[in-house]
Amino acid sequence: MTSKVETKEAVEILSGNEAIARGAWEAGVKLAAAYPGTPSTEILESLAEYEDVYCEWSPNEKVAMEVGIGASMAGGRALVCMKHVGLNVAADPFFSSAYVGLEAGMVVVSADDPGMHSSQDEQDNRNYAKFARVPLLEPSDSGEAKEFMVAAYDLSERFDTPVLFRTTTRTSHSQSLVKVGERVETAPVTQLKRNWTKYLMMPANAMVRHPIIEQRVRDLAVYAESSPFNRVEMGDPRVGIITSGAIYGYCREAVPGASFLKLGMTHPLPAKLIAGFRSRVEKLYVVEELDPFLEEAIRLLGIKLDGGKELNTLLGELNARYVAQSLAKAGVPGVNPELLTDLGPVAADLPGRPPTFCPGCSHRGIYVVLKKMKAFVSGDIGCYTMGALPPYNAVHCSTCMGASLSMAHGMTKVMEPLAEGAPVDIRNKPIGIIGDSTFFHSGITSLMDVVYNRGNTLNIIVDNSTTAMTGGQENPGTGKTLLGEPSETVDIPALCRAIGIKRVTTIDPYNLDEVERVLREELAANEPSVVIAGAPCVLQFKIRHPVYQIDSELCTGCKRCLQAGCGALNLYEDAAGDRKVEIMPDQCTGCGVCSQLCRENAITRPEPAEGRGS
Repeated sequence: MTSKVETKEAVEILSGNEAIARGAWEAGVKLAAAYPGTPSTEILESLAEYEDVYCEWSPNEKVAMEVGIGASMAGGRALVCMKHVGLNVAADPFFSSAYVGLEAGMVVVSADDPGMHSSQDEQDNRNYAKFARVPLLEPSDSGEAKEFMVAAYDLSERFDTPVLFRTTTRTSHSQSLVKVGERVETAPVTQLKRNWTKYLMMPANAMVRHPIIEQRVRDLAVYAESSPFNRVEMGDPRVGIITSGAIYGYCREAVPGASFLKLGMTHPLPAKLIAGFRSRVEKLYVVEELDPFLEEAIRLLGIKLDGGKELNTLLGELNARYVAQSLAKAGVPGVNPELLTDLGPVAADLPGRPPTFCPGCSHRGIYVVLKKMKAFVSGDIGCYTMGALPPYNAVHCSTCMGASLSMAHGMTKVMEPLAEGAPVDIRNKPIGIIGDSTFFHSGITSLMDVVYNRGNTLNIIVDNSTTAMTGGQENPGTGKTLLGEPSETVDIPALCRAIGIKRVTTIDPYNLDEVERVLREELAANEPSVVIAGAPCVLQFKIRHPVYQIDSELCTGCKRCLQAGCGALNLYEDAAGDRKVEIMPDQCTGCGVCSQLCRENAITRPEPAEGRGS
């Protein structure tokens, strides 16, 4: 692995995620752990390019949090990263770490996703800071992301607390100028400290720690009054705006002449600073995304506000135009007039680009068969969630990572049992489907539940040997670590058998006849079974076979091949005006699923030339 070239002082253009990684490196972080999830993934990928930091993809966010706590307890500064819903998974150790405190600094990055660009919800994780009694930092751009990250470790160690570092999709993925510096080397870890009254969270010790935590919150509130994370920018005294994060930039664009209290530390809040700002402006507004987190806290301080969430939405992302128009409706003076006009309608004839599987994706054939069988499918989180979309329409529910198998199990437990000897109703016996990385993340315990509680579900593991949806990261089944080191490969079939599954079958997901035969056999079984559809991700491993061709003379235009939903297939009109299908050779990977759907034998693959592989 190559190392980044370092300079003593320089200015670079970095994304928010790259800046967070840079800040962690400069702060002397020794360990970073994460589970990939948009919009947080690039933090660890960027940090792994620095040789001075040990980085790992953990099986899930809870494990990553625990690894970080262990490193910090041993005396090494630690970084833990995840997307917003990942903090739900890591909540147990996260809350306990607030009680335990730390030996060296630990920062937990939660990358929230307002607008749900790549998530199943848009929860506002600022609430976690209040709930866990930890300080909360919110950078507004890449420059602040780097500076705040460096300072977060000093804050963590000064107050003996983990720090929650909250970004959003926009701060994670937008770019801005970042002043970079040198790494601060921290003391080497040579021995473990034994302090059981602090680090052993049994009830007697936890009761002693709780009042310490409450005093820490009060001390942090005093610190917030003069914290460099918060600043007042006085402008027009008629209008005062309190805001944080990326929304600060939108507000500056929307009302450039206003007075601002920009909060970089948003829990606990600086009560005196806010009250002082209130006294200097005629009208005071709070502008924030998602929950009224700041607004409610400020109102609880007894500070009068002239506008908050009633001026904007609880839903989705904000932007400068939306902020300008909402403030203008409230009669706020000085709103940027250029933002008060709508952009106009989007051209109606633009072609849609729905998300879909890559050409040659091994998930495609599974869903073609599941749709044909009219099976009920309990889905999970990953590329294979797109099996819910046309033309498959083959996934009927999905809530969170690892839930597919346990939800299917729950469904079977409340359905009326079949009479003895009666055939299985395929349409009403739920199938759980899960990817390899998600199975390692939280599907193993779900499968244990199926076995332990005498379930009767068919569980499909679509194993493409990568964490594909987030960009092809390594996982316990790939045989390689984030740092590129070879590691043991978890054997999924052996693991399933060890759990207690007796019926474990591996299939070729590109062979539709085999897929259907095996699925029907396993659905008919009166015991739980696992079918592993194993084929490497074509995008990650760049798999290409000789492409298929369509004989236009044989093609009737029946469109049956389009049931594959493959991006390499194109519908066109021939010289006679007939609608037919062609294969785009630059897109086709030669998987052969479309050829198995064609009843006219119009889709074939030419014999490879001598010496050419297939």
